[in-house]
Amino acid sequence: MARKASKITSEMVAEHGLSESEYEIILDRLGREPNLNELGIFSVMWSEHCSYKSSRRHLAKFLTKGKRVIQGPGENAGVIDIDDGDAIIFKMESHNHPSYIEPYQGAATGVGGIMRDVFTMGARPIALMNALRFGEPAHPKTRSLVSGVVAGIGGYGNCVGVPTVGGETNFHKGYNGNILVNAMCVGLARTDNVFYSAAKGVGNPIFYVGSKTGRDGIHGATMASAEFDDDSDEKRPTVQVGDPFTEKLLIEACLELMATDAIIAIQDMGAAGLTSSSIEMADKGGVGIQLNLDHVPQREPDMTPYEMMLSESQERMLMVIEPGKEQLAFDIFEKWELDVAHIGKTTDTGRLVLKHQGKKVCDIPISPLADDAPNYDRPHIKTEPRPVLLAKNVHETQDYNDALLRIMTSPNIASKRWIWEQYDRHVMADTVDSSQSGGDAAIVRIHNSNKAVAITTDCTPRYVEADPYEGGKQCVVETWRNLTCVGADPIAITDCLNFGNPERPEIMGQFVGAIDGMNEACRALDYPVVSGNVSLYNETNGQAIPPTPAVGGVGLIPDLHHFTTLAGANEGDTLVLIGETTGWLGSSIYLSEVLSREDGAPPPVDLAVEKLNGDYVRKLIRSRRVTAVHDLSDGGLAVTACEMAFGSGLGVALSAPLNGERHGWLFGEDQGRYLLAVDKNSVNPVLATAKAKGISAQVVGTVGGDRITAAGAFDVSLANLKSANEAWMPTLMSGDS
Repeated sequence: MARKASKITSEMVAEHGLSESEYEIILDRLGREPNLNELGIFSVMWSEHCSYKSSRRHLAKFLTKGKRVIQGPGENAGVIDIDDGDAIIFKMESHNHPSYIEPYQGAATGVGGIMRDVFTMGARPIALMNALRFGEPAHPKTRSLVSGVVAGIGGYGNCVGVPTVGGETNFHKGYNGNILVNAMCVGLARTDNVFYSAAKGVGNPIFYVGSKTGRDGIHGATMASAEFDDDSDEKRPTVQVGDPFTEKLLIEACLELMATDAIIAIQDMGAAGLTSSSIEMADKGGVGIQLNLDHVPQREPDMTPYEMMLSESQERMLMVIEPGKEQLAFDIFEKWELDVAHIGKTTDTGRLVLKHQGKKVCDIPISPLADDAPNYDRPHIKTEPRPVLLAKNVHETQDYNDALLRIMTSPNIASKRWIWEQYDRHVMADTVDSSQSGGDAAIVRIHNSNKAVAITTDCTPRYVEADPYEGGKQCVVETWRNLTCVGADPIAITDCLNFGNPERPEIMGQFVGAIDGMNEACRALDYPVVSGNVSLYNETNGQAIPPTPAVGGVGLIPDLHHFTTLAGANEGDTLVLIGETTGWLGSSIYLSEVLSREDGAPPPVDLAVEKLNGDYVRKLIRSRRVTAVHDLSDGGLAVTACEMAFGSGLGVALSAPLNGERHGWLFGEDQGRYLLAVDKNSVNPVLATAKAKGISAQVVGTVGGDRITAAGAFDVSLANLKSANEAWMPTLMSGDS
């Protein structure tokens, strides 16, 4: 369209991340041309990060309800019931682009933002998790990115006093130009004291609380919805700066006010800051909002309305207060030495109206910014299937000792102790166990009780890239298995769906396939999605990341007398394998680390078998029939047995396969399997009961001694292998690798 008489040029529209067709819709909805403030507001609210315009029609497929679900997607975080009037509130979210540009602050503010999503709903944060993906270890940026991200996560979480209890860290060349930093927070609340974001009523006061607004983070949501290129470092000013000590004060002040009846609605200022928080509150409550920007606490002089509305300064909240309770709110936030200001009111107009220095600087309807935002049905192409690779089709190593060493010291199997030792895992004194030091899932006791929540994060991107549908299923069932391994009843998941450019049909095909697979698994396991985040445009110069739908699972351990870890095996225990082994080596660690190949179809997931096997393992844990449990995933039986041995400090001796295909038996990644350490008196009952239930179960070895052996294959020192496994990461980070 012609723009000669227009104040808004085509270049300005493009700079705001909007297409020409989207700008035409804005003109239609407004019936006029927007001013610069209004253009900026449409820009951030219609970004992928805020509007989910390419994904929300597919997200609608998810199972989101369940017998323990109090609140599913649509709020700041999901809420589940864990009995006795207790609720767990949790969510996972990405901070990928900021963390690549400015690793420390990008990761730190990711932690701060996800905590605000949780405590804004009335929960005290009790645990943090993360899922990190970096480029190949030899890449020149990898060490500095790892160092900065880990320091940012630890620095923020440790200062706030919330334990980081687990996570996962992967390396792959596909993340060289675009790392992933996904943060998860779990909080504890009472079921009768959960807070929501829907602004209600007319004329109710709107309060701004927390830190002052600065110019940091402006257009952060838009930046997070665009690809990287060679000039990405120029986007450094869009990364926010966090202050964990202010966050701690904000948590305490909000929880104190929440103990009164003063709050009608509350929303954290996350992506798009004051813009998204005010619009989301108004949209959910069916009201309008009027703000006087002169009253917004500002830490920099001469800030414009555009800057104030789009700033993503951290540690800020917006809330609607009950009339007559204003002084109570002022008193509490001033006691905690936080900024607090009455900046506006709810209205019956259904519009966002902003005033600044006596002038109206924005007057736009709420609906086009929220539910009526663009909702695209992007073209998508199904990923071509890869050939099945069973052991008989794959070259067998001639040196199993070397193969085992190479796998156990490979980037994605080697110990990440160097990382997790920088996190305070035991602050608050309720961390029972940690996924890094002895369990498939972290375990956090519910304070002053004998029950606990188990928490895990998982994804196998190489499976998703090979087959998005099967890989999507596997992401979900892996978390379900990990919760099962510690004796928890899996309840619900959150997710962080990291993909490339959705405007490319092959990338959109990955996204749709993964969603469909995840949804099928959720429905088969009665394991609903209650919250999550979508992060698209994760690519640099047209090179997309491997599709990475990270999943965070939460389960309940009703009685802490009945849980287990992978580290509890005793001398003389028998190793029992639950689940069938076909020797599936497609897309496996063996294939990549021993044969330098990344091909083949991923192992298929049989959801009926997953449920049958998992339910049985949980019953064995509750009946104390097992001393240690570990699920089989990356690296198959050999890696699982080694990790059990590392945990217990006792060697293991694995038996030979019946069909003679040793590499498939030891390193195959067939799904739905668990390795159990069983005392001698329980072996026959475990095997007999499994047979009666139609579950594959067989003795595959014994526990004891100081070596790790497999008949006809490897024989290595436990101490030496563990030392090599733990040395990889410190060697990388020292620069000696």
